[in-house]
Amino acid sequence: MENFFGFADHKDFFSRRCIWVNGPVIVGAGPSGLATAACLREQGVPYVVLEKADCIASLWQKRTYDRLKLHLPKQFCQLPKLPFPQEFPEYPTRIQFIEYLEDYAKHFEINPRFNECVQSARYDETSGLWRVKTSEAEYICHWLVVATGENAEVVQPDIEGLTEFKGDVMHVSEYKSGKKYEGKKVLVVGCGNSGMEVSLDLCNHNASPSLVLRDSVHVLPREILGKSTFELAVLMMKWLPLWLVDKLLLFLTWLTLGSIEKYGLKRPAVGPMQLKNTMGKTPVLDIGALDKIKSGGIKVVPGVKRFLHNQVELVNGEMLDVDSVVFATGYRSNVPSWLQESEFFSKNGFPKAAFPHGWKGNSGLYAVGFTRRGLSGASLDAIRIAQDIGQVWREETKQKKRTTACHRRCNRAKARQKLHE
Repeated sequence: MENFFGFADHKDFFSRRCIWVNGPVIVGAGPSGLATAACLREQGVPYVVLEKADCIASLWQKRTYDRLKLHLPKQFCQLPKLPFPQEFPEYPTRIQFIEYLEDYAKHFEINPRFNECVQSARYDETSGLWRVKTSEAEYICHWLVVATGENAEVVQPDIEGLTEFKGDVMHVSEYKSGKKYEGKKVLVVGCGNSGMEVSLDLCNHNASPSLVLRDSVHVLPREILGKSTFELAVLMMKWLPLWLVDKLLLFLTWLTLGSIEKYGLKRPAVGPMQLKNTMGKTPVLDIGALDKIKSGGIKVVPGVKRFLHNQVELVNGEMLDVDSVVFATGYRSNVPSWLQESEFFSKNGFPKAAFPHGWKGNSGLYAVGFTRRGLSGASLDAIRIAQDIGQVWREETKQKKRTTACHRRCNRAKARQKLHE
């Protein structure tokens, strides 16, 4: 039970510093947190950014593979108030994107407090303030911005026999390059953009990848007729209903890529943009893996039933010899593990309200980067949050100035009265 001060015991009270934040606390220094901080600075609102890692954008810096590039053109990935350098290619590399984010932080003078992992955050009804506890301190503030994003924790399924498997096992967050897998038989579990690209990378390094597709997947060309597929879809959605956009995209994809079902790539019944909008499932944008699948360099296989010592049994009964396994099974939000709140966020760590209404909760709680719409969605959230907090901040600042001026006038009047007495 907590004592009067909100700490579990007196030792906790004396060991943890209490810090008042004259503005919002932003949890997370990835692109979403940086964008929010930059927009708040433009509004003249002070803030504190807390980051559990020792750098900004730790997902991009520490948990991505070497060959990664942005899957969308740079104009859809830039953060508010600062575009990418003109000399950057249309699809910046991982290193270029990290460089952009570091320049972004410097430009807006964003200085996160690194190595501060948030252990809990709760709203104190009595004081009307948020209490954010880290291993180092407790931060007290009026506003809390959750910017830990959709990819805070890895997701790795527990498949029968995996602990007995004798080969190497890793999540894609640990994968860097296919160089060390030359000549090896590698099972890639997961057929999203990461799984496809890792399989392509392995194939380019003379490995033999088998790509697990349990269900179905939309594979689209990255570009159609020289134009970004995503850009084309966004353009069409301004004028056409979603179902028609999906029909046109799939027709143009068939003209560009041909039929892919015969290679084991079954398409979902729901169209790619509708699936993205309703389920948050991103279509795969092909950058060369499909050619490797067609030529036999990458083998598409059904789901995994169980692992053996040096083999894997598939759901169709087929046995494969495997040297290594890479789980490209994605990530999840970690918000439920530290945020003590259930009205705004659901149990899966995402806001309950659908886009575009999932950025603002009650009692000064905000969420940025949970739209399932990538960096452009995060940027839109950041702008809205900063404007909302900025408006309240300016009103409170004006009220404080009026109150201060009133006190000064009263004090001067009292001083004059004393002089006349």
